[in-house]
Amino acid sequence: MRRAVLFDFGGVILTSPFEAFAAYERRHSLPDGFLRRVNQTNSDTNAWARLERSEITVSDFDVAFANESGALGYEVRGVEVLGLLAGEVRPEMVAALGWLRNDPRFTTGLLTNNFLSGPTQHLPPAWESVLAMFDVVVESSRVGVRKPDVAFYEIACAELGIEPSEAVFLDDLGINLKPAAAMGMATVKVTDPLVALEELAIHIDVALSDLLSATPN
Repeated sequence: MRRAVLFDFGGVILTSPFEAFAAYERRHSLPDGFLRRVNQTNSDTNAWARLERSEITVSDFDVAFANESGALGYEVRGVEVLGLLAGEVRPEMVAALGWLRNDPRFTTGLLTNNFLSGPTQHLPPAWESVLAMFDVVVESSRVGVRKPDVAFYEIACAELGIEPSEAVFLDDLGINLKPAAAMGMATVKVTDPLVALEELAIHIDVALSDLLSATPN
């Protein structure tokens, strides 16, 4: 029985940053998909990966990303890319999270690669209220590993007290879903939020209308 639902943050709870990436590329006459290509090059050791594991500071990232993007033909400062990450909360996902939170059969976890944790960081109030709804929040910047490292998923399962086979995981990137599926989790790739929630409803044997009934404030 699936009794835990695990969510990614950006691209699942929030709208996808890839839309903002594409708009930036158009404004600056960059090739389509260029920023994603920088992030995918040496994906476990590049500036992005090191920032999300808290191995470098934002200032270091700014320079390192500029160097990495420049090596691929177009220099982009890292701080400009970070400014593209502030997505909008998806009300459908928050409604589903609220319903799951109120059903004693289920626990919820947030599995996020981020660099936002810490006492000096100030998140938008809408983000903070959503984060408070989860039973467990696992952040790469705190635990020192990031998706798709298997250890990241193992930490989440340990904190929730579940086996991987008891979980459903929603993420917008296939590379993050593959190790979760290999561990036994049911996985949902999120493109359209309503389509993803319909698939989630099937996995946990509830009606989609129920998942959407907890209308967020």
